[in-house]
Amino acid sequence: MKYTLPILTYAFDALEPFIDTQTMNIHYSKHHQAYVDNVNAALSKYPEVAEIELLELLKDLDKVPADIRGAVRNNGGGHINHTMFWEVMAPNGKKEPTGALLSEIEKTFGTLSSMKEQFATAAKTRFGSGWAWLVVTADNELKIVSTANQDNPVSEGLTPILGLDVWEHAYYLKYQNRRPEYIEQWWNVVNWDVVERNFEAAK
Repeated sequence: MKYTLPILTYAFDALEPFIDTQTMNIHYSKHHQAYVDNVNAALSKYPEVAEIELLELLKDLDKVPADIRGAVRNNGGGHINHTMFWEVMAPNGKKEPTGALLSEIEKTFGTLSSMKEQFATAAKTRFGSGWAWLVVTADNELKIVSTANQDNPVSEGLTPILGLDVWEHAYYLKYQNRRPEYIEQWWNVVNWDVVERNFEAAK
């Protein structure tokens, strides 16, 4: 199967002033497009492997031939990661979780603020490029993790429900080296409706 960019449900300028228009345009149109092009090119060498859903390949990278495994891990991960990233943001999304997700957050982390603090720490302390994630474990518990580069938690048996890109290309035009400020401002555009749906699907 051939992968394509997901359709954004909002304009490039919709997340201003928290995510600037130029960053959104370049991030989506250039960076994400490159991941799509590269994973398609890698998988085209093995049509039988290309028929397997990308998420399934990331869950078990041993299914991927060794000569394209790195390309699928990096670029396939980049495609999956960014697809979630765009989905969990919105200009007018629900600003806080409710219901079962909020209850689970309070059970696991004490408060929503405490969860955000721990998530921010994971994002700030990820050395170099990578992601911070809120995930559901195999035991249906919430956990915060970070991954390097474009690695996705599914490769570790975890189901991500919220992900933050902390590669410099995600924030440098606006925030330069101020990653903590970017992380703090990002909460303003998180769409908890989508995160709640992801949580229910993960269970």
